[in-house]
Amino acid sequence: MRALCLVLVAPAFAALAACSSGPSAPDDAAYVEQLTAARAGKDQQFQESPESPVPNEKRATLLPLPYFPIDPGYAVPAALTLSDERPVFEMPTSTGALRRMRLVGVLEFSLQGGARSLGAFVPEGTEQITSLFVPFADLTTGSDTYSAGRYLDIEPTTTGYYTIDFNRAYNPYCAYNATYECPFPPPSNRLDVAIRAGEKAPGA
Repeated sequence: MRALCLVLVAPAFAALAACSSGPSAPDDAAYVEQLTAARAGKDQQFQESPESPVPNEKRATLLPLPYFPIDPGYAVPAALTLSDERPVFEMPTSTGALRRMRLVGVLEFSLQGGARSLGAFVPEGTEQITSLFVPFADLTTGSDTYSAGRYLDIEPTTTGYYTIDFNRAYNPYCAYNATYECPFPPPSNRLDVAIRAGEKAPGA
């Protein structure tokens, strides 16, 4: 395995929940203000956009989205180690179909006193990587947070190092609308700690 830098761009909507792009710790007050504004902006998009994943009839009950309190301690530095072989995983999805995803590499970090890791993926057949997809589950999954897990998206850095910001963890769209097909986190992306950060279960 080798550590390299990738150039990545977060997609629409998910950009509001994307990881921060460098390992340095943010100024707490400015960070909280920025993230609070991003959450308000996401609520507005989900309320008003014709492409919102939240059906019209559910917006009064599901919006604004519920979150854990913002905690800068859940924004942790990580190093991305690329996989030489880039194996393909068949991830089960919310519709019962399988989604073929290629493992790009592993993000390694420390959280709650222990070494942790999460696999970073792209769809099979991707020729130019523009975003890393990081699905995960933790000890809050199925209770405080959505039963199918949550997602992170990784923005570009120039160093190969990142900040994984669990305050920006968000629910897959199938949490609001069963017509969406959402891949579930693989066993390797199931953390044995409670991540009390980011988006809670819909309607919590």
